[in-house]
Formats: sequence, C-alpha cells, structure tokens
Amino acid sequence: MPNSICEVLPSTAALLGVPGADDTLGLWASIGAVDRVAVVLVDGMGWHLLPELAGDAPLLASVVAGDMGRLRRLCCTFPSTTPTSLVSLGTGAQPGEHGILGFTLNIPGTDRVLSHIRWRDEPPPEQWQPVPTWFERTARAGLGARAVLPEWFIGSGLTEAAYRGAYFVPVRSDDDYAQRMIDELRAAPGLVYGYTADLDTAAHVFGVASIEWHEAAARVDALLSRLVEAMPAGAALLVTADHGGLNVPPDARIDLDADPRLRAGIRVVAGEPRVRYLHTEPGATADVLSAWREILAGRADVLARDEAVASGLFGPMDPRHLARIGDVVVVCTSDSAVLATAHEPPETARLVGFHGAGTPAEMAIPLIELL
Repeated sequence: MPNSICEVLPSTAALLGVPGADDTLGLWASIGAVDRVAVVLVDGMGWHLLPELAGDAPLLASVVAGDMGRLRRLCCTFPSTTPTSLVSLGTGAQPGEHGILGFTLNIPGTDRVLSHIRWRDEPPPEQWQPVPTWFERTARAGLGARAVLPEWFIGSGLTEAAYRGAYFVPVRSDDDYAQRMIDELRAAPGLVYGYTADLDTAAHVFGVASIEWHEAAARVDALLSRLVEAMPAGAALLVTADHGGLNVPPDARIDLDADPRLRAGIRVVAGEPRVRYLHTEPGATADVLSAWREILAGRADVLARDEAVASGLFGPMDPRHLARIGDVVVVCTSDSAVLATAHEPPETARLVGFHGAGTPAEMAIPLIELL
C-alpha cells in the first residue's frame, strides 16, 4: 500500500515531538530537528498534474526536476473529494472511521442530503465526525496548532470536523495570505496549516490545462515561493494536496434524471458526479443494481453497499457510519460522470473538471518537503 494523506499530520506531529505520534513517512530522516512546520494543502494539485503545472511554476518545476526539496507520491482516501480528504488529513483516519464519506451524504433516517461544503450547525460536527484531530493532539501536547483559513470557513461544520482543536486565524479576501502564514510561522513553535483552493476552482470551472488553470498554478507557485523565502530558522514546509482531477467531455456525461431507467427505484441521490450514492426504495436495490450495471457497463463499477465496503474502498468501517453510504455505489472508471440535474445545483452540470473516483489521476497526490 502506498503512503497516504492520513500519515501527513501524524508524521508532522512526531517531528514536533507530540507524544504518541508515529513518523511513518520518515520525515525526521530527511528534515531533521525543527520546532515549527507549515503544512500547506493545495486543493486539486494531483501528482499527475505536476508536469503540466511546472511550466508556469518555477518552484514546482525545480521540485519536479529534483533540484529542490524532496518529492514523494502519496494517495488520498476514497472518494477523492475535498471534504473526505481534509478530514482524513486532519484526523489521520480513513473515511470509514471518520464518517465523512463523500462530498454529499444522505443523513440516515431522513431524505435530507448534507453538502459538507455548506454545512453549518446540523448535524453537530463532533457527532457526525467523532474522531479526534491531530490539531487537538498537538495542542494538548502544549504546542501551537494554528490554521490560517479564509474567514468564511470559520465556524463551518467541515472546518470543525477537519481542524477541530486548532486556533483559527481568519483571512479576508483582500489580506496577504502568504504574509499571514509567515507571521504565524514566525510567532511561535508548532504546526501552522494553510489551504488554497485557487487551482481546484480553475480546474472545475475552466478545466485542467486551461489558460485560467495555468494562471492559478502561477499564483500557487508564488505563494509557495514566498513561504520558502521567508522560512525562519528551525522551520520546514510540507506541501500536499487532497486529490487530482480530470476533464469530462460532454459526450461522457450521463444524467440520471433524464433517463427513467436510471431514476426508477431511487429514493435519495448523494455523492457527486464521479461517485454516486443511490439510496433505493424498499425492495428496489436488486433492480437498481441490474439496470445501472447494464446501462453504465464499461463506464462505471456499480456495487451494492456491502460489496463496496468489503472491497476496502473506505478503509475500516465504523458501523455507525454504514448507512451514510448508498444502497448502491456507482464509481466511474473512465472519463465519465453521472449528473443528477434534478438533485443538484445547475452549476454542477456546467463544470469542466471533476474528481471523486478511484483512478490514479484522481487519487495520486504529492508530498513536497522544503527547508
């Protein structure tokens, strides 16, 4: 098994001397003694995208060429989607353990679908995601654990689920984000976490390799370059990502709401276009499985819930989270996507770039170590 995003913060905590933390990534061997570490997650910066990014990103180009820092390949957790990956990073746990099993999930016992990026108060974050975070553990060890985040992230359910225990540093849209990170890194020993969605937003809206995506790559590289240039003595910078991505052409999109054969027997639709969770009407699961397997043959794996769990997709499964997964799980295997135009905001169908499934283009992510 390749190393994963789940190992980044435990290894960082071990580097900082947090009791009980295990440096499974071997950071000590390559970084040595430091008293503060900045961890920056670049949303959407998949491993397979690095060569394309390098043309607009001098720092990343040097890393890819082996001239600067250390570059390793990790994998994210499944589904390869931001809410799941952020919580896997923050807790060091697999999705089956922490329960954030997708971009959107059905709340068991209801017909309600929770969108994790719009989640505020209900369900309570500490109940929906009960696993302690490494921010909590680092803070309990008497070290700083700070998260420098856009101000609108503060107080959200996803922020609490992923970063609970951190001291939150809100950043306004007109603030100098790099400088806020630098100030926090210089202020005190410990962990400083940062996040940027610029690249992922461009991939979704305009597509991977679009002009706008390349412009976002340049901005990300400028941010990282400033952090490297301003690193205080005794500090290290780790850069990783939550997933990769790919473009889905118009002729590879299937709208389940436009096909009565795919709509039949469905009670609740959750997940996202690359991984669908279908909650079926009583007694309809077998028929839904049969219809979806026939219609999506060659474009997706269509699994019963028990099959998906037994395959190990989600890691060890806490029984409390099992019902959040659909009775039927649809995982796209090619460059296809399953839209749900009657169930999701219209902008979803207009996106160009997608992720969420289990292909290497979506699952492989980098870990970059810089001193």
